[in-house]
Order: sequence, then C-alpha cells, then structure tokens
Amino acid sequence: MGYFLLFLAILSWSFVGILVKTAGIMVDSATITFARFSLGIVFLGLLLFWRDKKLRIRLNHKWIWIGALGKCCNYYFENLALSSGYSYGNILIGPIQTVILLLLSAFYFKEHVSKRGWAAAAICIIGVLFISWNGQPVGQIVSGSGFTTLLFVLSAVGTSFHVLSQKVLIQSMDSENMNFSVFFWCSLLMALPLPFQAHATGPFSLWGLGALVLLGLITGLSFNWYAKAMKRVSFAVLILVGNSSVLFSILWSYLFFREPISIYIISGAALFIGGLLLLNWPLKHAKLRKSSTQA
Repeated sequence: MGYFLLFLAILSWSFVGILVKTAGIMVDSATITFARFSLGIVFLGLLLFWRDKKLRIRLNHKWIWIGALGKCCNYYFENLALSSGYSYGNILIGPIQTVILLLLSAFYFKEHVSKRGWAAAAICIIGVLFISWNGQPVGQIVSGSGFTTLLFVLSAVGTSFHVLSQKVLIQSMDSENMNFSVFFWCSLLMALPLPFQAHATGPFSLWGLGALVLLGLITGLSFNWYAKAMKRVSFAVLILVGNSSVLFSILWSYLFFREPISIYIISGAALFIGGLLLLNWPLKHAKLRKSSTQA
C-alpha cells in the first residue's frame, strides 16, 4: 500500500504543469491559485470529517501563517510562470528549493552543511542554469526564460518557508489537520486579489473545469498520500521514486502539448536529479543498518 500511495502522490505532482496549462485556457493564474486551495480544502475537509467527525481550523500559531503565506507565493508564482512558459517548467522548483533550504540552514539556523551538501547544491544550480539557458541567445534569456525562471525562484522561496512551517507544526498536529488549516487560510488570502485580477482567458471549457477540480484534489490529498507512504517505504525508495516526477513531467509535456524537449532540458534535469540524490542518499543510514545486521 505504501508504494501505491507514494507512486500516486508523485504521479499526481507530475501532472500539475499540464493541468495548470489546461486550466489557463479558461481562467487566469490568480483564479487557478484560489481554486487549487479552495477545492483542496473541500477534498481534505471531507477526508477529515469522515475520519474525525469534526473539522478544526487553527489560527493562533505563527507558523500556520508563515506556511500559508509561503504556500500562497509558491502556487501563485508557479501558476504565473507556467502560464507564460512550458508545462514542465515547474521541475525547477525542487532543486531551487533544495538550495534555498541549504542556505537557510547554513547562514540563518547556523547548522553545519557538509561538503557533500554544497556539492549537491552546486550541481542543482548548474542543472537549473542549463534548463534556463536551453541554448538561447543571451538577449532572449533576459527577456523571456530568465523572467520565467525568476518566477520559479520566487515560487521556490515560498515553498521553502512552507516546508519549514511543516517541520515545526508536525510536532503538535498531524499532517491532515496541519494542511487543512494552512490551505484554509491560503484560500482566504488568495481570494483577496480576485476582484482585481480574476478574468476569463477564454471560453468555458469542460477540460479547464476538470483541470481545476483535479488540481484541487491533488492539493488536498497528495500531501496526505505522501505522508502515509513515508511511514511504509524505505528512505532510499522515497528518494528514488520522488525524483522520478521530473521525468514524468517532461514526458507529459511532450505527449500532451508537443513542447520541445532539447538536450539542455534533459541534461539539466539529469544534473539536478543527480544533485538531489547526492544530497539525500542515506549512505550513513545504510552503513548503520549493515553494521547492526552483522552484529
């Protein structure tokens, strides 16, 4: 069951770019962001009510608000970038987030970062630069893909603070209640700009509506699937399968939209997958398990 839940979470995340692009033919980025959160709490709320027979919204915890603001930035800038770029562009968020968290660990939390960690960060950055460059002239990078990459960087900053909030909040509440409270406040925060930004980008489409519903389902339940999978599968499998979402995202973009996949995209993806594996591969844990087995 753990492997199924892990694959379901990773597969659902790999479809986000495709779904955002599909919803974008009908509504703008701000509306997509609001829908992801509002529909997400509907699905997550149904799950919680079925399990606990009650719903509880937390308000008086600063990390709830830090997580909500971070997740709002994550989704808003991601959706904005996807609307102007390729549907696989959000594969940049993972490695950029990794680098940001390493920098925060080293310079803000004053934690030790190993040479292996800095090497992994450097490899991730090179991979991101490869994808941002994509063989284009310098002028085109500045006016086109460079701006899109900046939006993904802002999205990664947002999700980094969401990750930090989860590390704090998980100590006092389970993942379902934590995400329900965070996403509830996210939906209210993202409702504020709707009167000024919301507009139709095209005629009503069943495909667009279906994409919004699926985005809400993924937002509401995928984190729960992943959290349950973490308790049932080994850390090595979690890392290997988790990084496979990058490959799925690239594959879907070609199959659904025939977006160009250049050698720069493949090379960049390979580089930051390698960097993430280098950072997360549990070498020490493997040695400890081996020694304890021999003993």
